[in-house]
Amino acid sequence: MSLSNTSRSVMSEISIGASASVEITVRQSQTALFLGSGELEVYATPALVALMEEAACNAVKPFLDSNQTTVGTQINISHDQASPVGATITAHATVVALDRRRIDFDVVAKQGEVIISKGIHSRFIVDRQKFMDKLK
Repeated sequence: MSLSNTSRSVMSEISIGASASVEITVRQSQTALFLGSGELEVYATPALVALMEEAACNAVKPFLDSNQTTVGTQINISHDQASPVGATITAHATVVALDRRRIDFDVVAKQGEVIISKGIHSRFIVDRQKFMDKLK
């Protein structure tokens, strides 16, 4: 199954299996203590979610018109292992389902070879200007 934008015939189709990865080194500003999501200096779940969303965005960005983007609409993950400041974290997102403008991803994050988080994430393709105009 693939997803294409009928308003742009030259746009490539998003396909099941499209994927991307993002890697970071945990900084102090990404800890639970710093972000207020906990009291420890470990990689914060909100920062982890943002990394997974970035991977998902990157997985489909090459297929979108310049006037399009995606917005996150749902995420359900486990955060199974703590990571210290200085750890290298890699998030990977893979397209697993398409329904018109909705895209579902499997997301996983690893510290080295150890899975620290996994789950599902959904994004929706929107027109940038129309989306922002609705906020006015």
